[in-house]
Amino acid sequence: MPTLTIKNLPEELYEKLKRQAEINRRSLNSEVILCIERAVGSYRLEPEQYLAKARQLRAKTAQHPITDDEFNTAKSAGRQ
Repeated sequence: MPTLTIKNLPEELYEKLKRQAEINRRSLNSEVILCIERAVGSYRLEPEQYLAKARQLRAKTAQHPITDDEFNTAKSAGRQ
C-alpha cells in the first residue's frame, strides 16, 4: 500500500486533525485518510451500506432506550 508523507503541515491544522481523530476515536492516520477520501469524492456509500451502518448503530443502542422527554432535555442542555 502506498505511503504519503506530508511536509510543512501547519501546527494549527495538525492540532485540528488530532482533535478530530480523538473525537471520532480514530487514529490520526485514519482521520487523514477519511478527510482525503471525502475531499476527492471516493467516500460514497451505496444505500445498502448506509442501511447496514444504521442497523449496526440501532443494535448498539437497543439496550439503552431513551424517552422523548429525556432526549429533549439532553438536547436543550447541549444548547446552553
